[in-house]
Amino acid sequence: MPTTPSVIIPKSTLSFLDDLEAHNEKPWFEANKPRYQTAHANMVAFAEALLERMRVHDKLSTPSGAKSLMRIYTDQRFHKDKPPYAPRFGGRLARVKPALRGGYFYRIQPGDRSHVTCGFMGPEPEDLRLIRQDIAYDHASWRKILRGKNLRIHFGELFGEEVATVPRGYAKDHPAADLLRKRQFLLRRTFTDKEVLSPVFLDEVVKTYRSVRPWFDHMTAVLTTDGNGA
Repeated sequence: MPTTPSVIIPKSTLSFLDDLEAHNEKPWFEANKPRYQTAHANMVAFAEALLERMRVHDKLSTPSGAKSLMRIYTDQRFHKDKPPYAPRFGGRLARVKPALRGGYFYRIQPGDRSHVTCGFMGPEPEDLRLIRQDIAYDHASWRKILRGKNLRIHFGELFGEEVATVPRGYAKDHPAADLLRKRQFLLRRTFTDKEVLSPVFLDEVVKTYRSVRPWFDHMTAVLTTDGNGA
């Protein structure tokens, strides 16, 4: 049973983001700041409840729901023509590193563009080398995990940035060439606005995150075990 009550995302939160996208300018934002503060407080409460639910079965380093949220203000220091606000609420739950690998991400954005994403956004060069090495020697385990019933119920295909050809050192016709070419390893589930507004949305996000654990456990073993198996 959940240890914390479910937090519902109300229609007003999506409506604010929808209006912000249509009026992405400072005067409008300042005039509607009370709406932003209400929507932001709602998302902090949602993120806090999500964090508490996830802590029941995983070790996370993110200290609070508020800390998990990204800023809504965009960085215009190097892109003056960029809109001043990001019309979404997004964030991340970080696992305790270096012992546990992988990350949980979420984005709330109207227009059926909300989603949760799990995986490895930017592996460091050494981690990427170890990942590709494991794929090359044990791609059968990768296929089995990624085709697991519980994971497939919640996610689509593995996606992410990739290189144009199979990396040097691996056969061009390797049976896992599609995996070896990847530089990012991500799984995503999208949600409609109706699903986001549902009273069970928090439960669905938690179930989706939990389904990825077999893959995270495998990746943790790959990235934290040395050449001697220690």
